[in-house]
Amino acid sequence: MTSTQIEIQLIASIVSIACAIPGVFLVLRKMSLISDAISHSILLGIVLGFFITQDTSSPLLILMAGLTGVMTVVFVEIIQKTGLVKEDTAIGLVFPALFSIGVILIAKNANDIHLDIDAVLLGELAFAPFNRWYISDIDMGPKSMWVMGGTLLITLTLLGLFYKELKISTFDPGLSAALGFSPALIHYSLMSVSSVTIVGAFDAVGAILVVALMIVPAASAYLITHNLKTMLILAILFGVSSAISGYWLANLLNASIAGSIATMLGVFFFLIYLLAPRRGLIAHIIRGKRQHREVMLLTFLLHLHNLQEDNDEAERDIKHLHYHFKWNIKQSKNILKLAVDNGLVQLENNKAYLTEKGEKFCDASIFYIIDNNHDEIKAIKNKFLIFRG
Repeated sequence: MTSTQIEIQLIASIVSIACAIPGVFLVLRKMSLISDAISHSILLGIVLGFFITQDTSSPLLILMAGLTGVMTVVFVEIIQKTGLVKEDTAIGLVFPALFSIGVILIAKNANDIHLDIDAVLLGELAFAPFNRWYISDIDMGPKSMWVMGGTLLITLTLLGLFYKELKISTFDPGLSAALGFSPALIHYSLMSVSSVTIVGAFDAVGAILVVALMIVPAASAYLITHNLKTMLILAILFGVSSAISGYWLANLLNASIAGSIATMLGVFFFLIYLLAPRRGLIAHIIRGKRQHREVMLLTFLLHLHNLQEDNDEAERDIKHLHYHFKWNIKQSKNILKLAVDNGLVQLENNKAYLTEKGEKFCDASIFYIIDNNHDEIKAIKNKFLIFRG
């Protein structure tokens, strides 16, 4: 592995970590689209900064881009607070307008300057190691690595100092205000950090990959855990894993590194979307089938419970079970077996009768239905050890 390959992977990893941290809070605050808005609208700030300095390497470009990012958030907030449109609509109004102005200014006034729109959107990590920082002829390494390293250090410092405030304002803004933490101040601080992170990563990876690195790892982690600290750690792991595996995929296919990293982010998310233990698609399907079976079993048991008052022996015949409930024969056999295996029903002469345990379960279930206390259902299941079949 060459030093250039190591530097590319290191830059991609640092960018992914720096993007994942604010991305977690954006996902939790349901503001994922704001990262897309900022990543596009800062083009206007870069162009205005160049017009002022006439230097594409001037720090003023980063400053102007950051200010444009914050300005985007402010405009979105102003439009949203009118109550005439929702937040996603406000975002859709603001960032295309600012981005379009930047594109027009480049097309009309900076055609002879290296402000390539394609590079701005897609980025090219392969070139990042060649843009180096020298101090007194000493090679300090790629500029992107230092810029993103500094940005990451600032982000980690702020996270450590204001973790409690961020957590409370994210999950309960009302409580945050009651405790003396200004939700608005925390909100705009988070947006400022997001803007600075996006601006720092903009040159190395481009607008599209910035959005992917900021949102996809956080969304993937959200499918696995509800614990904020665990979510932050998982988002970072997913981001770094996607960055490294994406680089080697690009190396294998001789394709765009940014595109390959975004592809790997999508692969990781898809796998988690399918396989997440609680919120994955497969778990959701299994849980849905289990709940359907639970409802069928409860319906059958309550039917038997009612028959004890009516004393209708014909209704107890297991041969007529699927006719009565309009189930197919396989479903009827499975529910009957489940009830018998759990000791809720006993069979006598092909007729079903509730056991003492079944009677107690029905009484508890009726009380649960009337009381509608959802906390009780798990206790009922655990007490009677049902639905294990």
